[in-house]
Amino acid sequence: MNIKNKVAVVTGGAGGIGLATASKLVEREIGGLAIVDLSARCEDAVAQLNKLAGKEKALPFCGDVTDPQFRRRVFDAMRGKFGAVQICVPAAGIVADSLAVKVKQDGEIELYAESVFKKILDVNLVHPTYWAMETIAGIAKQRHAERRKKWGADEDIRGVIILIGSVSSQGNRGQVGYAAAKSALIAVSSTLNLEGLFHGVQTKIVHPGFVDTKMVDVIDDDYFEKNLKPLIGLGRKIQPQEIAEIICAMIENPAISGEVWADASLTPLA
Repeated sequence: MNIKNKVAVVTGGAGGIGLATASKLVEREIGGLAIVDLSARCEDAVAQLNKLAGKEKALPFCGDVTDPQFRRRVFDAMRGKFGAVQICVPAAGIVADSLAVKVKQDGEIELYAESVFKKILDVNLVHPTYWAMETIAGIAKQRHAERRKKWGADEDIRGVIILIGSVSSQGNRGQVGYAAAKSALIAVSSTLNLEGLFHGVQTKIVHPGFVDTKMVDVIDDDYFEKNLKPLIGLGRKIQPQEIAEIICAMIENPAISGEVWADASLTPLA
């Protein structure tokens, strides 16, 4: 899919992989761009992106990505100003690392908090699934209005969704909730791709390794240098811009499908 003049939504767009991806979309002359983030930095990110574009292409949407009403407002607003959303990168995510079963000093057993587990799934699994589904729904509605039914190979791809997986999808100590969410996203990606292609929408997933973002920065520096860095073939953290370039390549090339691993030659964590 040619990114130029298309309409995109990026969640977690005020920082990290989200902001880097949004910047690359602007460089490729995206037509309209929704920057969605819970952070107050959302407005600053949009100002930065519009300055890069030289015109108003990005709109800020500050809110909770797990709120269905907020999600629908974003898609309605983008459709009203630019047309149906064609590219979706739901990059917002959180971590809350802890062992699944912890033995305390007094011998008491502590399980990973169920409320935290559910929140991790809500943000990292439910949110990207439903923002992806909303994208497919908008294109399906548009095709119905055009009296088009099943998409055919003689047509251009109508939409692309890039889900953000993780190397932790293979399992990782201290990340029972996060690993579960990212693993489940693989099945979501496959299923939505099978269903979405009826409407001309591809769904793909990229699995980043350790990316130089605030989420990874919560790892203690000494622990990272001693225990994790030796596992990375390239010997360094991945830059958000490197993941953004991969995401754009996945959007632009319809031959790329399924899972793409962007782990900097990381030895499996499990």
